[in-house]
Amino acid sequence: MEESEDVPKDFIKLKSEKLSVDEVSELVVSPSCGAVSLFIGTTRNNFKGRKVIHLEYEAYSSMAEAEIKKICRHVRQKWPSVKHIAVHHRLGVVPITEASVIIAVSSPHRVESLEAVTYCINTLKASVPIWKKEIYEDEYSWKENKECFWANSEK
Repeated sequence: MEESEDVPKDFIKLKSEKLSVDEVSELVVSPSCGAVSLFIGTTRNNFKGRKVIHLEYEAYSSMAEAEIKKICRHVRQKWPSVKHIAVHHRLGVVPITEASVIIAVSSPHRVESLEAVTYCINTLKASVPIWKKEIYEDEYSWKENKECFWANSEK
Protein backbone atom coordinates (compact mmCIF):
# COMPACT_ATOMS: atom_id res chain seq x y z
CA MET A 1 0.00 0.00 0.00
CA GLU A 2 1.37 3.39 -0.96
CA GLU A 3 1.60 5.91 1.88
CA SER A 4 -0.46 8.39 -0.17
CA GLU A 5 -3.27 5.79 -0.38
CA ASP A 6 -3.27 5.31 3.40
CA VAL A 7 -5.56 8.22 4.25
CA PRO A 8 -7.47 8.01 7.56
CA LYS A 9 -10.77 6.15 7.22
CA ASP A 10 -13.76 5.31 9.39
CA PHE A 11 -15.49 1.96 8.90
CA ILE A 12 -18.97 1.91 10.46
CA LYS A 13 -21.34 -1.00 10.09
CA LEU A 14 -24.57 -2.11 11.75
CA LYS A 15 -25.53 -5.62 10.65
CA SER A 16 -27.53 -8.67 11.66
CA GLU A 17 -24.86 -11.18 10.63
CA LYS A 18 -22.13 -12.49 12.92
CA LEU A 19 -19.28 -10.01 13.44
CA SER A 20 -15.71 -10.95 12.52
CA VAL A 21 -12.79 -9.84 14.69
CA ASP A 22 -10.37 -10.59 11.85
CA GLU A 23 -12.37 -8.50 9.38
CA VAL A 24 -12.61 -5.51 11.72
CA SER A 25 -8.97 -5.57 12.79
CA GLU A 26 -7.76 -5.92 9.18
CA LEU A 27 -9.73 -2.81 8.20
CA VAL A 28 -7.58 -0.59 10.41
CA VAL A 29 -4.10 -2.01 9.71
CA SER A 30 -1.76 0.62 8.32
CA PRO A 31 1.92 0.59 7.34
CA SER A 32 2.39 3.82 9.33
CA CYS A 33 0.96 2.39 12.55
CA GLY A 34 2.54 0.21 15.18
CA ALA A 35 -0.63 -0.29 17.19
CA VAL A 36 -4.07 -1.75 16.59
CA SER A 37 -6.28 -1.80 19.67
CA LEU A 38 -9.52 -3.76 19.85
CA PHE A 39 -12.57 -3.89 22.06
CA ILE A 40 -14.87 -6.89 21.66
CA GLY A 41 -18.14 -6.86 23.58
CA THR A 42 -19.62 -10.36 23.83
CA THR A 43 -22.87 -11.83 25.12
CA ARG A 44 -22.42 -13.43 28.53
CA ASN A 45 -24.67 -16.17 29.90
CA ASN A 46 -25.68 -14.39 33.11
CA PHE A 47 -26.75 -11.09 34.61
CA LYS A 48 -27.07 -10.61 38.38
CA GLY A 49 -27.53 -14.32 38.98
CA ARG A 50 -30.06 -14.82 36.17
CA LYS A 51 -29.43 -17.10 33.21
CA VAL A 52 -29.29 -15.14 29.94
CA ILE A 53 -30.38 -17.11 26.84
CA HIS A 54 -29.32 -14.48 24.29
CA LEU A 55 -29.42 -10.74 23.59
CA GLU A 56 -31.41 -8.84 21.00
CA TYR A 57 -30.37 -5.42 19.68
CA GLU A 58 -32.46 -2.82 17.91
CA ALA A 59 -31.30 0.51 16.54
CA TYR A 60 -32.45 3.65 14.88
CA SER A 61 -29.85 2.89 12.21
CA SER A 62 -29.46 6.22 10.42
CA MET A 63 -29.19 8.11 13.70
CA ALA A 64 -26.89 5.46 15.20
CA GLU A 65 -24.53 5.71 12.22
CA ALA A 66 -24.54 9.52 12.44
CA GLU A 67 -23.71 9.36 16.16
CA ILE A 68 -20.89 6.88 15.54
CA LYS A 69 -19.48 9.20 12.84
CA LYS A 70 -19.56 12.00 15.42
CA ILE A 71 -17.63 9.79 17.86
CA CYS A 72 -15.01 9.16 15.15
CA ARG A 73 -14.67 12.91 14.56
CA HIS A 74 -14.17 13.50 18.28
CA VAL A 75 -11.54 10.74 18.43
CA ARG A 76 -9.60 12.44 15.64
CA GLN A 77 -9.78 15.78 17.48
CA LYS A 78 -8.57 14.26 20.78
CA TRP A 79 -5.96 11.92 19.26
CA PRO A 80 -4.79 13.43 15.93
CA SER A 81 -2.36 10.57 15.30
CA VAL A 82 -5.18 7.99 15.04
CA LYS A 83 -5.23 6.56 11.52
CA HIS A 84 -8.24 4.26 11.06
CA ILE A 85 -11.32 3.57 13.18
CA ALA A 86 -13.74 0.67 12.76
CA VAL A 87 -16.99 0.29 14.69
CA HIS A 88 -19.17 -2.73 13.88
CA HIS A 89 -22.30 -3.41 15.93
CA ARG A 90 -24.58 -6.38 15.61
CA LEU A 91 -28.36 -6.04 15.44
CA GLY A 92 -30.97 -8.71 16.06
CA VAL A 93 -30.26 -11.87 18.05
CA VAL A 94 -26.75 -12.31 19.46
CA PRO A 95 -26.11 -15.75 20.99
CA ILE A 96 -23.97 -16.37 24.08
CA THR A 97 -20.22 -15.81 23.47
CA GLU A 98 -20.74 -14.02 20.14
CA ALA A 99 -19.69 -10.40 19.62
CA SER A 100 -22.25 -7.62 19.91
CA VAL A 101 -19.75 -4.86 19.14
CA ILE A 102 -16.19 -4.72 17.83
CA ILE A 103 -14.18 -1.51 17.83
CA ALA A 104 -10.69 -1.24 16.33
CA VAL A 105 -8.37 1.75 16.20
CA SER A 106 -4.91 2.07 14.67
CA SER A 107 -2.27 4.65 15.55
CA PRO A 108 1.51 4.95 15.42
CA HIS A 109 1.77 4.15 19.16
CA ARG A 110 -0.32 2.11 21.62
CA VAL A 111 -1.33 4.84 24.08
CA GLU A 112 -3.45 6.73 21.55
CA SER A 113 -5.16 3.64 20.16
CA LEU A 114 -5.93 2.23 23.62
CA GLU A 115 -7.33 5.55 24.85
CA ALA A 116 -9.33 6.02 21.65
CA VAL A 117 -10.89 2.53 21.88
CA THR A 118 -11.93 3.18 25.48
CA TYR A 119 -13.42 6.54 24.50
CA CYS A 120 -15.27 4.95 21.57
CA ILE A 121 -17.02 2.22 23.55
CA ASN A 122 -17.87 4.47 26.50
CA THR A 123 -19.26 7.19 24.25
CA LEU A 124 -21.13 4.69 22.06
CA LYS A 125 -22.88 3.25 25.12
CA ALA A 126 -23.71 6.76 26.34
CA SER A 127 -25.01 8.35 23.16
CA VAL A 128 -25.82 5.95 20.30
CA PRO A 129 -29.47 4.86 19.90
CA ILE A 130 -28.94 1.11 20.06
CA TRP A 131 -31.14 -0.79 22.51
CA LYS A 132 -30.41 -4.13 24.16
CA LYS A 133 -32.95 -6.69 25.30
CA GLU A 134 -31.77 -9.53 27.54
CA ILE A 135 -33.73 -12.74 27.06
CA TYR A 136 -33.88 -14.95 30.16
CA GLU A 137 -35.39 -18.42 30.56
CA ASP A 138 -38.81 -17.11 31.60
CA GLU A 139 -38.93 -13.42 30.59
CA TYR A 140 -36.96 -10.57 29.06
CA SER A 141 -35.72 -7.14 30.08
CA TRP A 142 -34.77 -4.04 28.09
CA LYS A 143 -31.45 -2.87 29.48
CA GLU A 144 -30.37 0.71 30.06
CA ASN A 145 -26.73 1.59 29.78
CA LYS A 146 -25.80 3.38 32.98
CA GLU A 147 -23.72 5.72 30.80
CA CYS A 148 -26.71 6.66 28.63
CA PHE A 149 -27.42 10.38 28.96
CA TRP A 150 -31.15 10.18 28.17
CA ALA A 151 -31.73 7.42 30.72
CA ASN A 152 -30.07 9.43 33.50
CA SER A 153 -31.71 12.78 32.73
CA GLU A 154 -34.99 11.78 34.38
CA LYS A 155 -33.48 10.48 37.62
